[in-house]
Amino acid sequence: MRSPLQGGLPPSGAVVVGAAVEIACDESGFSGTNLLHSSAPVITHASVDLVVDEAVTLITALRSGFRFAPHELKSGRFLRGSGATEALEWFLAALAGRAHVHLIDKEFFLVTRIVDFLLTEPSYAAGTRLAGEHRPAARALHEAGRSAGGDWDAFLAAFVDLVRMKRRLPVDQTVRRFFQARDALRQRRLGGAANAVLDGLDPSHVRAVVARLDSDDRSVPPPLEPLLPALAETVLAWSGGQRQVLVTHDEQSALTADRLTRLQRVLGDASAADANRTGALPRGVSPLAGLVVVDSRDDPRVQVADLLAGVARRMPGLIDDALRQPPPIRSGRP
Repeated sequence: MRSPLQGGLPPSGAVVVGAAVEIACDESGFSGTNLLHSSAPVITHASVDLVVDEAVTLITALRSGFRFAPHELKSGRFLRGSGATEALEWFLAALAGRAHVHLIDKEFFLVTRIVDFLLTEPSYAAGTRLAGEHRPAARALHEAGRSAGGDWDAFLAAFVDLVRMKRRLPVDQTVRRFFQARDALRQRRLGGAANAVLDGLDPSHVRAVVARLDSDDRSVPPPLEPLLPALAETVLAWSGGQRQVLVTHDEQSALTADRLTRLQRVLGDASAADANRTGALPRGVSPLAGLVVVDSRDDPRVQVADLLAGVARRMPGLIDDALRQPPPIRSGRP
């Protein structure tokens, strides 16, 4: 017996006619809150705009033309299979213009969380291009911090312990350890922009953010959950500010209706600023039309996205600009 599917946000009302695209998504490399001690340093979130028949045709071609068995269409087995090089080249070519991959460096993701949560007001825009004004500070801290060795590792670990839902130590002790790690890192004199971030960390603000997390303030997104900003980036890439995006996604515990509703609202607020631009979505219309969760075993489109996400995580160098850039907006399906 399968458990009932949980989460999602089915679209309410009509999707904007003539300005919608339906995509199927899956991720690879997610390791829960274990963002520092995982064998996978990156997370990939892949999406395709194939219809079911196209996905079935693609999967059938891999099984028949390249002799892959059903259980081999997971990235690890796929890349180790006989003829994998030729099959992979064919697979990526078949998805040209029909797919997008968003890569997340786990360590840099943590740095964006430090900047977006502890220097400013936490929001569902954190960690995305919508909070782009904070990216230079995050990049400066990340680039400088990596040269600090153990002090850098201790600082990131202290942040994870600070904001995780199940802490190993009492709050006061966890906050104190975080600032001790901050002070040790600050003594390394990382440079102006990096030190400015460290200097800007205020104990009273940090305690206030932690208190909101502990009280289950749902206006604060889960700080160690990269899937939500990845989904936001995926939707923004496919929307291009011109169309709504309806998402079909493999079931994930992070994709609750409440979180998706808040993310939908944030994306809608951001798109409202472009409402007067020619071809833009009407004011008040979010690019995220809705999200339907499925069991990947039942949806060949999600199976294709899963394979692409796994390949991208294991071989990120193969993901060229064509897959990183926003997919082209077509007037209709081929």
